[in-house]
Amino acid sequence: MHTLVLDDPERFNVLSSAALALLHAAITQVAADTAARVVVIRANGRAFCAGHDLREMAALPDEAAQRDLFERCSQVMLGLAQLQVPVLAVVQGVATAAGCQLVAQCDLAVASRAARFGVNGIDVGLFCSTPAVPLTRKIGPALAADLLMTGRFLQADEALGAGLVSRVCEPEALDALAQEVVDALLRRAGEALRIGKWLLAQQQGLGLQAAYGLAASAMAHNMMQPCAQAGVQAFVSKREPSKKA
Repeated sequence: MHTLVLDDPERFNVLSSAALALLHAAITQVAADTAARVVVIRANGRAFCAGHDLREMAALPDEAAQRDLFERCSQVMLGLAQLQVPVLAVVQGVATAAGCQLVAQCDLAVASRAARFGVNGIDVGLFCSTPAVPLTRKIGPALAADLLMTGRFLQADEALGAGLVSRVCEPEALDALAQEVVDALLRRAGEALRIGKWLLAQQQGLGLQAAYGLAASAMAHNMMQPCAQAGVQAFVSKREPSKKA
């Protein structure tokens, strides 16, 4: 398991240029690790992530420099999407703007009831366009537009209902809940999870017929892998499958 920690609590773990560079390097390292099974993203302090560093953004000289910053952030998000292993966000506090984007980009997210989620750049005249990309895909266009255009926040239980996070617990139980999810993932066949993550991403945006065609091919390919062959044989023989790979 790889754990990536946002560790700038005094500044609410903003995604500064330096933080983005560290995240990009860490994701690149995970991508090169053929033994990787799960990635966990968590944060120190009261906030999960307050998004981009507005002071840094205000100091950039022109539109080209602004675009470069957002493209570097997008590369981090794309890197998470392109990892072949599940990525779990463990959200203990507020996740706003690009911080909410980070949560939405992860495959799974668990949250403390102390957490809140928003894309409130509109409060300072800045529509959160890049966070909108994973957010609309995760919670749907109507609710995403509401959050993006009004700047309102979702409480943890609302985020659960919207599908932004998959489980919510009391703050003191968050570490145990995160470990429960990690343990469940580690018990599953890594190849099946890799195929599944690919399929979930690829079928988005396809028509129903094309999505079913792609899914059928993915299941057929999965069924021919050793993990599925062994697991199915163990099931029909009424015995425990061997250790997941």
